[in-house]
Amino acid sequence: MDAAFTPQEILRRYAKGDRDFSGMNLNGIKLNGANLSRTDWLDVNFSKAYLNSAVFTFACLTRANLRGAVMMGAHLCGANLNQASMSNVNLSNADLHGASLQGATLFGANLSLANLMDANLIEADMRTVNLNGASLAGACMRGANLRQERAVGDQHDIDPSRKKRSIATLNGANLSGADLRGANLSGADLHKADLRGANLQEATLSGANLSEARLNNANMQGVFLSEANLSNATLSGAILNNAKLERAILIDADFNGVSLRSAIMADVKASRVQMQGANLTDAKFSRADLSRADLSHAIMLRTNLIEAYLARTNLTNADLTDAILNRAELSSANLIGAILKGATLPDGKVHK
Repeated sequence: MDAAFTPQEILRRYAKGDRDFSGMNLNGIKLNGANLSRTDWLDVNFSKAYLNSAVFTFACLTRANLRGAVMMGAHLCGANLNQASMSNVNLSNADLHGASLQGATLFGANLSLANLMDANLIEADMRTVNLNGASLAGACMRGANLRQERAVGDQHDIDPSRKKRSIATLNGANLSGADLRGANLSGADLHKADLRGANLQEATLSGANLSEARLNNANMQGVFLSEANLSNATLSGAILNNAKLERAILIDADFNGVSLRSAIMADVKASRVQMQGANLTDAKFSRADLSRADLSHAIMLRTNLIEAYLARTNLTNADLTDAILNRAELSSANLIGAILKGATLPDGKVHK
């Protein structure tokens, strides 16, 4: 840190009305608890600074270097952090309500319990970020990158000797109503996350842990959920048309009333899944395990169930018109009231 820019000098200048601190080199500075609201810090160097509980409300920190800074409990409501470098920053318990972090680098950042309601995180680099218990309700995360990484660190800090796979953690995070269109959440840990009403169109969640997550009424059209874990998740009312769920785990999940038109669900493990009244028109369930599932009143027009395991499955009043059931296992399945007109049965015969 430049000797001219001591904490006392910064605070003295602020007290005199100076609000422009752009371009300063404040590496390692200690400004814990300082009130620096409505200030300009364009291109400032705050790397490894101590800014715990500091107030930057409505401050402009565009392109700021905050790598490794400690900002626990900082106040950044309405702050502009677009394109800021924030790798490994500690923002746990920070308030970023309405802040803009578009294009910011948050690789390895700690945002546990942070308030990111209505924040702008479009195309932000959020790989390996910790968002446990954070609130992202109403946040815009279109094109954000939260994919799983093989090494810990960013492009400057990766230790070649550390090969442990690292993931973005969002355990219990509140993402209700969040805009996650096109976001990359491959391998992310979203256990018990609240994604009710979220927009996940074309998002990538391959291998993600969504066990016990709440996805009621979420828009998940075209979402990629291959090998994802959705056991015990609730998705009632969600839209998953054209979704890709190959080899996903749906055991004990609630898919009641879900729309899965033309979804690809080959090899899913979905025993005891609840799909009452679900729309499965043109869905592909080849080799799926749907044993003991509840598919009563489901719409299954032209559904592909080739080699599916449907032992003890409840298909009462399901509409299986023109469905394909070649070599499917239907032992002890309940087909009372089911419509099988034009369906190809397990023995290859077409039901008339």
